[in-house]
This record gives sequence, C-alpha cells and structure tokens, in this order.
Amino acid sequence: MGSLEDARVALLARLIDHAPLFPPASLELEDALAEDERARASANAFMLARFVCPASRLAELPDVGRGVSAVLDAPLRGVSVEAVETVADGDLASLRSLAPEVYVELPVDSDLEPRLDELAAHGLRAKVRCGGTSVPTEAELAGFVRACGARGLPFKATAGLHHAMARDGEHGFLNLLAAVLFCDEERALAERDPAAFGLDRDGFRWRDCQAGPAEIAHARRERFRSIGSCSFFEPVEELEALGILPR
Repeated sequence: MGSLEDARVALLARLIDHAPLFPPASLELEDALAEDERARASANAFMLARFVCPASRLAELPDVGRGVSAVLDAPLRGVSVEAVETVADGDLASLRSLAPEVYVELPVDSDLEPRLDELAAHGLRAKVRCGGTSVPTEAELAGFVRACGARGLPFKATAGLHHAMARDGEHGFLNLLAAVLFCDEERALAERDPAAFGLDRDGFRWRDCQAGPAEIAHARRERFRSIGSCSFFEPVEELEALGILPR
C-alpha cells in the first residue's frame, strides 16, 4: 500500500472502501455498480480500496475488478473475499479463517481496551464507527487510535467520514490520518483550519508536523487501513477543494 517516493500516493492510495449499497446512499445494486464503475474510471481511482457488500448479497455481485469486503449479515458460503467486517459478538476465534483481513467493530466505551486485547490475541483487526446514530467524541476517538497503536492493531473507520475535514459534529478523515501519524490525537481530530494541512510529493503536513512517504506508507499498512464511505466522489471533491488533489 502506498509509495516510498510520493507522499500523496502513500497517504491516499486504497483509502476508500466504497460502500454505495449502504446508508445514506443505499443505492440499488445496478446503480451502485454503475457508480463504482464511474469511480474506477476516474482520475483518482487509485484511492479506491475494496467494494463493500453485505454477505447476503455476494451471490448477486459480478466481478467488480478488485477485492471485496463482506459485511456479515449472513454466513459466508463458498465465497472468497479479501476482507470481512462484523461486530464483536460470539466466538472471535472462528472469525480468523473467514478472510485474510477480518475487522471487528467495537463500541468506544470503557471496555474498549480489553476487547482490543482480545482482537489482537486472535489476529483480528479493529473497526470504529465515527458517525450515524452515535458519534464518538474527539476524546473517545483519540483514545481508540492510541489504544490500537499501543497494540500494533490495524483498524478501519466507517460511517460519517466522507468529509475530508471535521465539521459540524462530524469527524474528518484528514484529521484522523493526522491523529494516527503525529500522535497528538485530540488536537488533530479537533483541527478546523484547512490551512493547517498540506500534502505534496515530499510529505503530509499538519501544523508543525510532517511525515514523509516511507513513514506514511508504514502507518497506512500497519495502523490505519481505510475508511468506509457510501460515496467516492464526495471525499475526492473535498480534497480537490482543499487543494490536496488537483482538479
């Protein structure tokens, strides 16, 4: 994942797990596939990671040209997928064999750390929900990032992360990337000044902090894998408006 020469690629490559079948987009399958095809044909297709699909609908899914992440709303039956997403419920040990990467969604509460220990013990990965019916505070999300980092536990984030920058009670994925890279989690998640961020070939910057391509690629590979978003174009358009991506 990423590039050891270009920080823009290192930071943004395979960042977005595209989930147009899920709320709030909730597209019909035909429309979701057409939207994904449009994303794959775009100039910023390098940002696409997996196509996210409910396990119950995998039999309907044609070849989407890349890996699929299955959200377990039904058992996986004879289907090979790149990743699986589920909630922490039942026997965690049985999940490891389902896919090369298994992400288990955890509530950000007082029981988080022992649950993360359990995931790490079983070779699983973490997933955090950043929006929807319950939005974690900056302090709660910062605690999740720190706790995963302390355990060397990769994670993905989903829900409410289609904005590049935090705004109006919603988290931003640039903020989250900065929180992971620069270990000043609360401040990075609370950042509201677009001018505080910068990205070019040499590095990703937030205020006085900078990370180069190799450091970014390592963080993306070992710590922050992806965001789930029902929209591909909204995050991309926000990055273009910020000057992070060329129009």
